[in-house]
Amino acid sequence: MAKITFRFEDTNLEDKIVENAEAGLSILELTEDHHIHLNHNCGGVCACSTCHIYVDKGEESIEEISDKEEDFIDRAINPKIESRLGCQCIILDENAEIEITIPDQSGIIGHEH
Repeated sequence: MAKITFRFEDTNLEDKIVENAEAGLSILELTEDHHIHLNHNCGGVCACSTCHIYVDKGEESIEEISDKEEDFIDRAINPKIESRLGCQCIILDENAEIEITIPDQSGIIGHEH
């Protein structure tokens, strides 16, 4: 099973580690399954940029970025070279070690859970 480490720009939140992530799941699905807050106003269909994340390590173990995803990342708050959308980051490798930073989401209006 893959190991995913979640860090947060919001320093009030502690890191979370998911050690039993299955290949075929998206990072967004993992956050939902493990009660990790990640906005997703469009429901995870690559139609907004609210599930914007930074992939700090392990990008080779997730689905490649598409042109459509790149277009939406351009609309995200503070996009960087390591920016991705959580809904589009499908884990490909069962033995992956992936490190994710979730940007501060306090300025995003929409889905809260």
